[in-house]
Amino acid sequence: MTFVPLDHLRSPSVISHQLSADDRPRLPAWFKITAKTGPDYLDLKQTMERLQLHTICEEARCPNRWECWNARTATFLILGDICTRRCHYCSVETGRPHSVDHDEPGRVAEAIRALGLRHAVITSVNRDELPDGGASIFAETIRQARRLNPTCTIEVLIPDFEGDEAALATVCAEKPEILNHNIETVKRLFPSIRPQGKYQRSIDLLARAKQHGMKTKSGLILGMGETLDEAREVMRDLRAVDCDIITIGQYLQPTRDHLPVARFYDLSEFALLKEDGLAMGFSHVESGPLVRSSYHAEQQVPSG
Repeated sequence: MTFVPLDHLRSPSVISHQLSADDRPRLPAWFKITAKTGPDYLDLKQTMERLQLHTICEEARCPNRWECWNARTATFLILGDICTRRCHYCSVETGRPHSVDHDEPGRVAEAIRALGLRHAVITSVNRDELPDGGASIFAETIRQARRLNPTCTIEVLIPDFEGDEAALATVCAEKPEILNHNIETVKRLFPSIRPQGKYQRSIDLLARAKQHGMKTKSGLILGMGETLDEAREVMRDLRAVDCDIITIGQYLQPTRDHLPVARFYDLSEFALLKEDGLAMGFSHVESGPLVRSSYHAEQQVPSG
């Protein structure tokens, strides 16, 4: 067992708009994780390798993967590991994706069964070159997972499908227990940080998902240059479309080529935002430095 201070997730900048190594804020003392590869961790890793599956845990360099994998929890990344978009905070590779693997949904279902999961989270890269953005593969993955694992609950973390209503309806028709779409940042920063996305389009997607009867969820990343008041504005916009669940976490620069950390938030600020979120009416608020959109996801499933 070793303690990893996470400095490996934030390297010196090599692009002009980033801070110099001397100017970068230091990681707070509480930013350390326990890197422990127990039998559950190894079983999960070997299962993913055997079935040739990807996880967002690895592709996005999530700091919680040791904790989650040792608890037999992982987020499946479908539709390959190459994204058609380039968001300046995300470490997933950008480029021309490979052809769609139509056998992948069956392998995801097999992995869920092999790992004995009670709750499965399924996300994807953006596939803007596909007519439906990959919605049909999401739907087929849900169907296959339910066929092999009828008691397993399912959460999908979907892209915006470029606002395509038919694509969203395709996913919602399979009735996942939770439909997640991450807003990620505040309205002011959206064009510079997520240049191929649109703030209002994401809000509208969550509104339409609610109209389809979904329990909805979104996530916000702090530390990319926003203010606390702007973060609260996002939370209010999400509640205005009746979003049920929100996750709030601290941004960590994954490589030297990504957006630098503007500042690290204090634990008390995360606690305050949780209080604010609950007061706004969110049914569940997961707020803390290491929180990511799938962190403790099984605890957010509606009962009954």
